Amino acid sequence: MNCYVGIDLGSTTTKAVVMDDDGKVLGRGITNSRSNYDTAAAVSKQEALIDARFTLFRRGLERVTELSGKVDAFLAELERHFRHVQFLQQLKDLEDTSARNSRGLRFAGQEKALGEALGEVFRLLRAESGGLFAPGARRKSDFFRDIAGSRFIALAEPVCKDAGLSFDLMLNVYDKSIIEVENRPPPGTMQGQFLKALESALNERGTGWTTDGKQIDAAKVIGPVEAALLIPLEERYVVGTGYGRVRLPFPKEHIRSEILCHGLGAHIMYEGTRTVLDIGGQDTKSIQVDKDGIVENFQMNDRCAAGTGRYLGYVADEMKMGLHELGPMAMQSTKTLRINSTCTVFAGAELRDRLALGDKREDILAGLHRAIILRAMSIISRSGGIRDQFTFTGGVAKNEAAVRELRKLVKENYGDVTININPDSIYTGALGGAAFARRAVQA
Repeated sequence: MNCYVGIDLGSTTTKAVVMDDDGKVLGRGITNSRSNYDTAAAVSKQEALIDARFTLFRRGLERVTELSGKVDAFLAELERHFRHVQFLQQLKDLEDTSARNSRGLRFAGQEKALGEALGEVFRLLRAESGGLFAPGARRKSDFFRDIAGSRFIALAEPVCKDAGLSFDLMLNVYDKSIIEVENRPPPGTMQGQFLKALESALNERGTGWTTDGKQIDAAKVIGPVEAALLIPLEERYVVGTGYGRVRLPFPKEHIRSEILCHGLGAHIMYEGTRTVLDIGGQDTKSIQVDKDGIVENFQMNDRCAAGTGRYLGYVADEMKMGLHELGPMAMQSTKTLRINSTCTVFAGAELRDRLALGDKREDILAGLHRAIILRAMSIISRSGGIRDQFTFTGGVAKNEAAVRELRKLVKENYGDVTININPDSIYTGALGGAAFARRAVQA
């Protein structure tokens, strides 16, 4: 099967989309952008290819009569076990790397105690990992570094105390090791990981997978999955785009501007798109496209990250909150305060002043979200305004408070306009890149 890949290297996350010969999306993948952009590109592509395998599994399993109406449930269980297998393999890689980094003159006299303490921490991490990937378990992040890091710190401190070791010493080993591990692709083969996950999923259920109280012969599930794993995914062409596109390990002819990719990607998602607003981690873009998704005009924020996802990240740090908590809290506001600055340099001072005056955090956040969207509306105006249909993309499109303010301001300034917001909007640039890759071969 021919595949065409688009990779969007953003300032905070790197996204990939895999497309087939017919222009259908086979898979999507995302990872955190790293100092090693080669690895970020490789991992996001690997994640997209994993998602593509799940698409192929679905096609095969939908032909299993006994699974009628239950394919989604089975695939959700298979993915849960697959992610657990991946996590354990990366955890083993981190343990081996930590063991190597805990030796040498610096640790003279403490090597044995440090090695034993590290072994105990990793034993505890493995023991509790099943709970992290149990049915219904919620994780704040699916990135290995985030999951492993938070739990390592929580478990290592009491272990160090019991062993009479310096906690900072163990953290130094961990910090060095996690950088090495996250800057190389996860170990193990994809096929091996899937087969191990399938075995684990079926073993959890007994001799087969149960649906509506009836046992399904395991062979009827294993056959389609193994057949899908044998389908070759031949990578025909890759196109890179995004904020860090010049750092991608691709030839110049495989690079496209993020403006072109976002314009085409939004057109593919919604064919009637004429105006695109993308608020990403580093910049805000307003793009005007024609009926074929060709860019006619665009404007971007100038010189700084004001009013972007990075600005929201700064606000979250100032308020000691998670980025994902900002939108829900802003939705609880009873009034919207006027925030004068969307500059990260001055926003902290204004936040602290507002809090000192007794303003509620939810009202402050509502005002901040409105200020961000007002800035975006100014950029839209400079690009030519909003034409029906209007598509909102980028990571901030998932923020419900930003969407609320956008809908209000669009209606106030442009009347009743169709506003498109796709759950997969963060992949818009990568989708456009994949489409360009397909055109490069099929043109």
